[in-house]
Amino acid sequence: MYLTGFGNEFASEDPRCPGSLPEGQVMLRPYNSPQVCPYGLYAEQLSGSAFTCPRATNKRSWLYRILPSVRHKPFTPINCGNLSENWNEVEPDPNQLRWMPFTVTKASEKKVDFVSGLHTICGAGDSKSRSGIAVHIYTCNTSMINRCFQNSDGDFLIVPQKGEILITTEFGKMMVEPNEICVIQQGMRFSVDVFGETRGYILEVYGAHFELPDLGPIGANGLANPRDFQIPVAWFEERTVASGYTIINKYQGKLFSCQQDFSPFNVVAWHGNYTPYKYNLENFMVINCVAFDHADPSIFTVLTAKSTRPGVAIADFVIFPPRWGVADRTFRPPYYHRNCMSEFMGLIKGHYEAKEEGFQPGGASLHSIMTPHGPDFDCFEKNSTAELKPERVAEGTMAFMFESSFSMAVTKWGLETCQRLDKSYYKCWEPLKSHFNPNWRPSSK
Repeated sequence: MYLTGFGNEFASEDPRCPGSLPEGQVMLRPYNSPQVCPYGLYAEQLSGSAFTCPRATNKRSWLYRILPSVRHKPFTPINCGNLSENWNEVEPDPNQLRWMPFTVTKASEKKVDFVSGLHTICGAGDSKSRSGIAVHIYTCNTSMINRCFQNSDGDFLIVPQKGEILITTEFGKMMVEPNEICVIQQGMRFSVDVFGETRGYILEVYGAHFELPDLGPIGANGLANPRDFQIPVAWFEERTVASGYTIINKYQGKLFSCQQDFSPFNVVAWHGNYTPYKYNLENFMVINCVAFDHADPSIFTVLTAKSTRPGVAIADFVIFPPRWGVADRTFRPPYYHRNCMSEFMGLIKGHYEAKEEGFQPGGASLHSIMTPHGPDFDCFEKNSTAELKPERVAEGTMAFMFESSFSMAVTKWGLETCQRLDKSYYKCWEPLKSHFNPNWRPSSK
């Protein structure tokens, strides 16, 4: 079950404990931190913004839990595996990069859960200064057992590609399937259950939270509508773990762990506007060109993490969903392009229109700042002579883009260790030939 809306003030309590959200003892005024909480619970605030942020951007939730999260043993460093914030491991590479589908280890070979299956591909900036971005792949085959993850550095936008994931959070549970996304905001603890070989993408943002993009002349409705976002309802477990429950904390780009003897998912009730949430990409209201020319991909922005510069994002999450193509006298696929932004693309399902071969579900591409890119030879030739009748575009397909104003560096894992880099990617443009005709003249019509 879910609550609905984006950034709303929500309130939820587990129906097993009615009245667990505090009310005043005398005049039934709502209290955040009463002297004694109902059911003997502890009140704990989770802040996602500075206390003094303007009201419109102030993010916080109150959690009413069986034991407070402060009761744990000290954190100690643990191995980070392939998770990294070292953007200087290898020399910069401005080339167009494409990865074949990332390998998922079989459970019969080695059990890998969500955290141990995190691999950083690229990123930029610094979590210490709260300004930056990272792109990760997760590949796993086993559920997290008696351990959870907390990202102290930033927000995770998770894009499942293969296999559904059941995410248990302090706010409740979310089932997230391919073609859906979820956002776990900074500091929220969560655990991931999987049901077989599982793969997906993660966009991590330091120093900002995701927002719905402004609509401007589009008007009041369109793109991702607020009512379609879903927030989990309160659910708790009162469970003692004698062998120890492990909290894994990503802090300043490194991993740390601590032990406690109880489940962290012991929140009986909560209220506030700082929550995890999910969204089904099929609900996106597509805006597209209905006359001529090719509109910029920004019309497909689902979520944005704004920078301090107006109109320039730390990161945009953009999708390319099924839609109608009707533009007249127009080359309809994406145009050839050099961009002052970094563009990381992934494919959830289907065939991306500009590169129907080579770019596969579970793979990825990175077109760095000012690196040229665009349709491959086959796409250009086919669409330069196609009959321009109304047609469905990207039917059965869902591609996406993480676009960022940061100049992202690729990790050693992304360039070498994963062994999934397609070194022949550049060849898809080599057959492009000159069509220049110096004797061409405009039509007399």
